[in-house]
Amino acid sequence: MITRREFLQASLAASAIYGASGFGNWSRLAAQQALTQDQLLQFDDFGNLTLIHITDIHAQLKPIWFREPEWNIGVGDAKGQPPHVVGRAFQDMFGIAPGSPDAYALTYEDFAALGQAYGRMGGMDRVATVVKAIRAARPDSILLDGGDTWQGSMTSLLTKGQDCVNVMNALGVEAMTSHWEWTLGTERVNEIVESLPFPFLGANIFDAEWDEPAFEPYRIFDKGGLRIAVIGQAFPYMPIANPRWMFPEYSFGIREERMQAVVDEVRAEGVDLVVCLSHNGFDVDKKMASRVTGIDVILTGHTHDAIPEPVLVGQTILIASGSHGKFVSRVDLDVQGGKMLGFRHKLIPIFSDVITPDAEMAALIDAERAPFKAQLEEKIGTTDSLLYRRGNFQGTWDDLICDAVRSERDVQIALSPGVRWGASLLPGDAITREDIHNVTSMTYGQVYRTEMTGETIKTVLEDVADNIFNPDPYYQQGGDMVRIGGMGFACDVSKPIGNRISDMVLLETGGAIDPAKSYTVGGWASVNEGTEGPQIWDVVEAHIRKLGTVRLEPNPSVTVTGI
Repeated sequence: MITRREFLQASLAASAIYGASGFGNWSRLAAQQALTQDQLLQFDDFGNLTLIHITDIHAQLKPIWFREPEWNIGVGDAKGQPPHVVGRAFQDMFGIAPGSPDAYALTYEDFAALGQAYGRMGGMDRVATVVKAIRAARPDSILLDGGDTWQGSMTSLLTKGQDCVNVMNALGVEAMTSHWEWTLGTERVNEIVESLPFPFLGANIFDAEWDEPAFEPYRIFDKGGLRIAVIGQAFPYMPIANPRWMFPEYSFGIREERMQAVVDEVRAEGVDLVVCLSHNGFDVDKKMASRVTGIDVILTGHTHDAIPEPVLVGQTILIASGSHGKFVSRVDLDVQGGKMLGFRHKLIPIFSDVITPDAEMAALIDAERAPFKAQLEEKIGTTDSLLYRRGNFQGTWDDLICDAVRSERDVQIALSPGVRWGASLLPGDAITREDIHNVTSMTYGQVYRTEMTGETIKTVLEDVADNIFNPDPYYQQGGDMVRIGGMGFACDVSKPIGNRISDMVLLETGGAIDPAKSYTVGGWASVNEGTEGPQIWDVVEAHIRKLGTVRLEPNPSVTVTGI
């Protein structure tokens, strides 16, 4: 992989061929604090093909607040490389002015204050406006959805994903891949897939019994005289990160050799460009790009990274388009004689107060939500604290969730999964039932109550930490670190598995966790079939109702070293 400095030097030296990222022009406009829709959409057409990429929407159809991570630790070769740069360091790396709209969109610093100035982001009616504008300029563009689309909201849970399916159909998506979609279960996924007007791609999804491909691996598009192969790569670690019993008919995996074989197959068919629509996660895609030859573009997803410039690995460009509808990526390519000769890219921020909603899409979204409007909008409480998730370690939403589990289930220690999805709330915001579902809504949200020994708790923490901080990206199989309430610990991310977690303390007594002693533990999102307990959103709602107003103190219970 080339360095950013080398990339910039190469771009300047070959600007006549490649063009540059469109983000820099927008950054200068943003620094003037004078955003308009025309400025956000401005793009000098380049080449003869356009790709439009959205990913990890997590069923967020309306504008939201979404704070970017404060922790995004890279290990091994990824240390200090995008996307493992945050805050002011990220701003410095990409020439972003502090306090500017792009600082607000792409980093966590001063989020609450900047949110008041620049407003919410996302909204699929605004995304529709952007997509239509790109298509008007580039009629032969291809709109691709990177997955994690049908899950993450109250309405998607209640409609079993149908609200999101209807919206994406109306948007005109031309292919998608998958991850959390599978938590709807095999029967429901196949029911939806049979109804889709576009392919549900997964070259790495196999029939578990027959060990053969189970879904369409790729689709070849004829656009503007070009033949473009789009290969789908679903999330490879489904049975590890999510409940295997929900989709026992299928096996997943990175299947690097399979990807190479599919690339070779479409190349043999004489395609002009090979695109991988991936839900591997950024670091996994970066490694795959270094080992699989013949891929021109990887549209990466899963890790929710928003990177304002493409990352080059050999001859492959990686495009990271963020999450929750905050961004749309436009990639213009110059494709000649079966080769990608150049590209120009823009990560378009969806400022909901700047971009005019598409009327048809807005009406569709409102119609999908109408049957549930009263439930969604019911006020449960108020927050005086910034509530956010997203980051390798604790976030305030998960602190609140852990407090709720400890209180409502009467346990000493609470565990909350390190999922990356979940909208934020600003201080002073009302907390509605919809807001609670935006950080809890899933098909296996039962809150269990059990006993674990100190040794077992450490094993759980060590296993999750290795899923995040293993130096080999192919072994990074999890989301972010499990969140914990009622207990403190230290994590040295530089150590091997079994040695990262130390100094485990029970907060209510201040004493060390005894490996041989049992503790009462509550948690949710267990991958075990038959888990019993109340749903997490009901537990959190009951807790917030008792509090009335949420006030969270800074949480120093986790110490991180080895960065």
